Amino acid sequence: MTAIAPGTRMLCGISAAAITLGVSALAAIPLGASADARTAVGSTVIDRTPGPVKEWAIQTFATFDKLFLTSAVLVVIAILAALAGLLERRRVPIGSVMFAAAGAAGCAAVLTRTGAGPLDLVPTVLGAVAGIAALRFFISGRLLDGAASAPTSTTDTDPGRRLSLAALGLLGLGTLATALGSVYGGRLNSVAGDRKSFTPPPLAKPAPPVPPGVQPPGVDLPSFVTDNAAFYRIDTALSVPQLARGDWQLRIHGLVDHEKTYRFDDLASFELIEKMVTLTCVSNPVGGDLIGNAVWTGYRVRDLLAAAGIHPDADMVLSTSSDGFTAGTPVQALTDDRDALLAITMNGQPLPVEHGYPVRLVVPGLYGYVSATKWVVDLELTRYDRAQAYWTKLGWSPKGPIKTESRIDVPRSGADVPRGPTRFGGVAWAQNRGVRAVEVRIDDGPWQPATLGAAYSNDTWRLWSFDWQAEQPGLHTITVRATDNTGAVQTADLADVVPDGATGWHSVDFAVKG
Repeated sequence: MTAIAPGTRMLCGISAAAITLGVSALAAIPLGASADARTAVGSTVIDRTPGPVKEWAIQTFATFDKLFLTSAVLVVIAILAALAGLLERRRVPIGSVMFAAAGAAGCAAVLTRTGAGPLDLVPTVLGAVAGIAALRFFISGRLLDGAASAPTSTTDTDPGRRLSLAALGLLGLGTLATALGSVYGGRLNSVAGDRKSFTPPPLAKPAPPVPPGVQPPGVDLPSFVTDNAAFYRIDTALSVPQLARGDWQLRIHGLVDHEKTYRFDDLASFELIEKMVTLTCVSNPVGGDLIGNAVWTGYRVRDLLAAAGIHPDADMVLSTSSDGFTAGTPVQALTDDRDALLAITMNGQPLPVEHGYPVRLVVPGLYGYVSATKWVVDLELTRYDRAQAYWTKLGWSPKGPIKTESRIDVPRSGADVPRGPTRFGGVAWAQNRGVRAVEVRIDDGPWQPATLGAAYSNDTWRLWSFDWQAEQPGLHTITVRATDNTGAVQTADLADVVPDGATGWHSVDFAVKG
């Protein structure tokens, strides 16, 4: 038998892994996302990753964190597959054992996902078997022996060339199968049609109209209402859950007088209201953009909880999404007059799937990690001394009231500002308290009042502008701070986002050009 070069062996291992992924992806099409081992493994990695590493990924990659994770998982698979190909031998199938172990790990990951059953293991098992068969075929040496015994030509002098070409061919075939499985599986299980056919019921209480003057003129600031496509998305769902209205139900249980289960149509018995609310991620750094303002329609959570009857000793609601994520929200925040919502629309449209369709929680005044559960299917009345939610298990604070913060949007860091009159601006927020004032400081000068856009409510951000005469050429620094409606001034103390949100004044360096 002709020896196989190490590089060719590694290529064979990677090609066998591509076949594994392709067969698994195709076999998972009729079973849905719960049978997708790739998503299951990636989600398990997310769940098992230490909190500081997750926070690093969010800070580094922001809304591209899932793309980074998916790419990293594929790189690790390629490395392990190359190693398996390097170690595989006819009589000592170490690589095949590695493939079998990977298949077993994939099966274990699938079973950890919410709603998965034994049938969902079939695609992973078929993929592992196909990968092992491909690896054994490559390493068997049949293609090499055939090439070696064939007449030598000027175009085929390397006996390993046929094996390399076969491996490359199967690599492409496996990649194509994976892509087809992802595309057609996504289409088959998509709820896009269900969402498109949804017509929200009439409102009982529309939100107040937006007053003129909320948007300061003459400065390029974010729109007062954030477009759905531009709204930030930070969650733990590697694959966006696809949950149709007909399949959705909400269970309310725990420390209640009467356990309740609501189907989507049952919600119509409650009053549908509309609110404009600014949401903020706890991972938003000082000056960050993980914040957005939208108009939400939904049902008051307190109405649904009242129908179940809350026990006096319950102080937390543990909400759970369809993919198993949990958040712990103070009972008070869900039952007071801030009108926490079980939301069904966003900016006049059915909730985008990536933002929680068909139903999500929207709780004014709290960071999303303790309140903004998407694809919500379960509300358990419990206590903070009895239960922990997803992020609190990883070291975040159990309660997450949003802090008074402000941001400079104009000028951008490092921008050049021409001499003469100029207008700066940004946003400030203190949800559930509102913003009373914003002050700006240039270099080490005195604090000066900024001009505020019109206020909408205490639950929304407020835009501001500041006119300045740029006279002295050179480098300058602008700093901003806000004061909320309780009179509390934004602290200058720098704090990391962990465990309950970043603090500090936002500053931007810019240059005045002569």
